[in-house]
Amino acid sequence: MDAITKTTAQIRVTRTSAAYWRITFDNPPLNVMGPEFVREFRDIITVIEADKDVRVVVFDSAVEGFFLNHSDFFANFKDLTDMPQGPTGLEAWPDVLVRITRMPVVSIAKIRGRATGNGSELALACDMSFASRETTRLSQWEVGVGLVAGGGPMARLPGVMGRQRALEVLLSSDDIGGDLAAAYGYVNRALPDGELDAFVDALATRISSFDKWAIANTKRLVNAASLPPDVEIAAGWDACMASINRPAAQNRLKAFFEQGFHRPGDAEDHLGSYLERLGK
Repeated sequence: MDAITKTTAQIRVTRTSAAYWRITFDNPPLNVMGPEFVREFRDIITVIEADKDVRVVVFDSAVEGFFLNHSDFFANFKDLTDMPQGPTGLEAWPDVLVRITRMPVVSIAKIRGRATGNGSELALACDMSFASRETTRLSQWEVGVGLVAGGGPMARLPGVMGRQRALEVLLSSDDIGGDLAAAYGYVNRALPDGELDAFVDALATRISSFDKWAIANTKRLVNAASLPPDVEIAAGWDACMASINRPAAQNRLKAFFEQGFHRPGDAEDHLGSYLERLGK
């Protein structure tokens, strides 16, 4: 089957076959996540959940240097918080992430560039993730600006890398390169950038040729043995919401904006190294 592409404002869906889809994030210049992105993503997940043929989805990016970035701080915050809860009973963004983890379809994150905050949370929600050795920068940056992460990394990270490494990632708010991410279990593997596309495509194509019932039930049983309860995801979101309007967080965000945060340039490219300057 020829590839069929559906274009939305910030996300593209490409059906390379009935069983293998690619979901491409395309919100230049920084691939930030705002309310419109969440609405589009939620609708796409609903379509995937209902499709009887799709077996594998690969998440990737069309924006050089950014897989999926932090939230859009220029958007109207209420446009996100006023969205209705999803079918899981969670708020809109954690609902999307939990549904990705639970849907009877294999989800693979193909990471090039920065996966900060929301991008890291998506990678953790996926069934597998593979990273460019040269370009990947994963991080949970929130503590560095006085926030708490809202998409469940406190619930997910200890299970994939252990408590101490999870606390290192969360509390340092620093950038984690591809090789260290693989060593910690943050991603499945880090591959040379020139090999990443072929590897992920071959794996996705292989899995998409298998029986969907067997895929779905194997994933269901692994989920039952390994996933944190939704209440832990909800607690993280509540803590995130409570943290945003704290004066300490607002002051650090203001200082970060003054250093170039949220616009193309060195602060976004080397976000981790800039965070330690905010308290000085």
